[in-house]
Amino acid sequence: MFSLIPSIKVRTTILKRGLTDRSAPVRKECLKMLKDEWLSKYSNGDPVALLKFLDVETYESVGETVMETLLQDGSVTVQDDQGIRLFLSLRHETEEGQSILGVRLMEAEEALFWRTICRHLHDEMKAKESDTARTTGAEAMVYAKQASANNNLLEKILPATISDYVELVKAHLVAGSNYLFATRQLLLLGTMLDFSDATNRKVAGSFVQELFHRPPEEEVDNDGVKFIIGDGIHLGGERNWATAVSELARKVHASGGEFERMVFSVIEELARPCRERCADSIQWLHCLAVVGLLLENVKSIQSLQGTAMETSELLHSLLIPGAKHVHVDVRRAATRCLGLFALRDRKLSEEAVKQLRLSFIHGPSPVSIMACKVLIDLAWWLGPGEVDRAMGLDLPPSCNDKKNFDTVNLSGLNDDPGIALLDLLYSGFDKDDVDECFCTNEPETIRFVLGEGFAKILLLSEKYPCISASLHALMLRRLISLYFCEEKDELQRLKQCLSVFFDHYPAVSSNHKKCISEAFIPIIRSMWPGICGNSGGSSTVVSNMRKRAVQVSRYLLQMMQTPLYTKEPEEDTSTHSSPQSINESMQPSIDIVCGEEGLAIRIAAEVTSCPMKATASGKAYILALCRIIVLIKFRSSDQKAIKCMRGLLGRIFGFVSADRELSKELTRMAVRLRDLDEHPDQELSKDQANAIFENLGIEYEGSLITDISTVVPPTPAQRTTRTATSRRRVRHESSSDDDDQEPTPAPVTRTTTPGITRSQRASKTVALSRISARTAAAAALDTDDDESGLTSEESSSDGSEDPNAF
Repeated sequence: MFSLIPSIKVRTTILKRGLTDRSAPVRKECLKMLKDEWLSKYSNGDPVALLKFLDVETYESVGETVMETLLQDGSVTVQDDQGIRLFLSLRHETEEGQSILGVRLMEAEEALFWRTICRHLHDEMKAKESDTARTTGAEAMVYAKQASANNNLLEKILPATISDYVELVKAHLVAGSNYLFATRQLLLLGTMLDFSDATNRKVAGSFVQELFHRPPEEEVDNDGVKFIIGDGIHLGGERNWATAVSELARKVHASGGEFERMVFSVIEELARPCRERCADSIQWLHCLAVVGLLLENVKSIQSLQGTAMETSELLHSLLIPGAKHVHVDVRRAATRCLGLFALRDRKLSEEAVKQLRLSFIHGPSPVSIMACKVLIDLAWWLGPGEVDRAMGLDLPPSCNDKKNFDTVNLSGLNDDPGIALLDLLYSGFDKDDVDECFCTNEPETIRFVLGEGFAKILLLSEKYPCISASLHALMLRRLISLYFCEEKDELQRLKQCLSVFFDHYPAVSSNHKKCISEAFIPIIRSMWPGICGNSGGSSTVVSNMRKRAVQVSRYLLQMMQTPLYTKEPEEDTSTHSSPQSINESMQPSIDIVCGEEGLAIRIAAEVTSCPMKATASGKAYILALCRIIVLIKFRSSDQKAIKCMRGLLGRIFGFVSADRELSKELTRMAVRLRDLDEHPDQELSKDQANAIFENLGIEYEGSLITDISTVVPPTPAQRTTRTATSRRRVRHESSSDDDDQEPTPAPVTRTTTPGITRSQRASKTVALSRISARTAAAAALDTDDDESGLTSEESSSDGSEDPNAF
């Protein structure tokens, strides 16, 4: 059975992708395979048997998709004699004469099957009721009849009374952890029951109270230490369980404020031993789990005013003390609740933010990671400036002009350094204990959380105008360095996230070009072996490092050339500026900072100012940068950048003359720039060039050489053994009247070079070489004067362009 499918993972992958594919034919074929092969042939038409081959406890969403698809298609139907009531049909009499309800426990597949069936019928009933309300007459009667049919079938499937439902769920709870999945499905099924009756609501409310008071499961290790089973954060040890409990509680306590008052009453009872400092770690975690569930389901802290426990008391007597608890798991859970409290607080609490910063700085790895997540969420939702203002930090009015982060050594701090939030988080990249979490089996690291957080900030950079573009460049530089660092297992997940980020960031951020342009040179310089004190090691290591640096540079250029989703206006290249407007066009603009022209000028300035031109690493570094320059395209509208780049190319040619191919590429680029220059004979003044360099943040002291013919020597032609003769052509004139006449060759004057006499005993090899040289010279003499103004001595033997053309 299912022998053609090698594993459950492959089965679920096929269904997950096939049933949700964009292509209708693909979905149709996948559904056909599901019905005809997997359901009918291998499962004998039983959907529960089909679900057993999909491991719904692990791949719950796939099981839901399969059931919903089959229900929509009509391949799965329910008969009147089927339903959840069959699991409650066993009753027996006790010795006292009482009737006890017998329960047959559900398997995971059965629980998911009935939950999806009931959800489908419930949604169909609501949809038909909505259609009935929108229409009139016979059409409305048809919809009403369909809604009634779905409602009747749903009532036959569900337990007859709320008491029966509660008994069914309790039986699965008592059965232990093996039936937790089925129990959770039954809790979700309870949201489709009717709790309008006061008696039913009282029974269900009492059951919900039991769910909130149910302590987390725990075990004892070999040393006698208790530890909780689950994530230690959510009620029941997992998010899905906490979600199911909260949804059922909201359905039972649906009146305004009733849910909040009920949960707060539970918190007040659970917090009593914690406030009296007599609770153990399990009690602390249980109480904080209920607090977290409450804070996740309210819109603001202010909506909790007037409850059994005041919000200020919740903060100062429970959350902050919990964040300082000796037990690491308690501190982590309290830090999470502290973050939820801060997000729900309309006026950000200074005490909450201060404790979160201290937990990030001094906390052990699990606590520091949680605090890092919370602080990034606060910066993401509220803005970093709002968080800093809550701390009373006086931000400079010119924060938009900030060039660098104010980093500190977090490992050596005894207290909060009092720096801005982004500066504090950026310092976390260099924490000494970034790898400590791998000793505690934590799935995440500080660098992972920070990398993901800064990537979010860059994606939404338009929402944070207080963050300067220079800081964006530093963030991007850090992310790129992490993405292209040495292969490490702990960074694989981060690299996967950054791969998606790099695909989307250039297309959604209008500031990405400026960030890449500013970060380009520092990134490549830091990665190149032999530059900035990076020796690199063996030749193999150096070669690999150089290849990686080249890969990064091309990757950055590719990101730079990615257009935005919104179509940018096309530039008008049909008109040319007049001589009167040349001085105006030379003024620096922000466009050069964000465009590829600015990147080219930055790279060219780096080449000319590299202090290690004489070393092997420096030469390789310069050649690699020059190979990037030739890939950059200039626009005719930016005349100042064209003239500046022409001048820098004149300085670059002297450094790459040994590489003939690269020299030809640069020559071709110089030709293109000269063609784009609307006034090629007009030089760029020193003040205009300095304005461009200042706008780009470049310190450049050299001169510009626009005419590169002074620095690029022409390739010498092949020498001949005789002087150049006057150009004479042999003309062959013929007509129909004298076809038989032989053409008269024109006389050729031969001039013998003084001091050289022809040897009468020259060997055959010397004679042949001279004949070859004479043939090449004659071919050069046959070139038309209108096609080239160069002599054979001025033309390049390798076919490159004329450097004097610039």
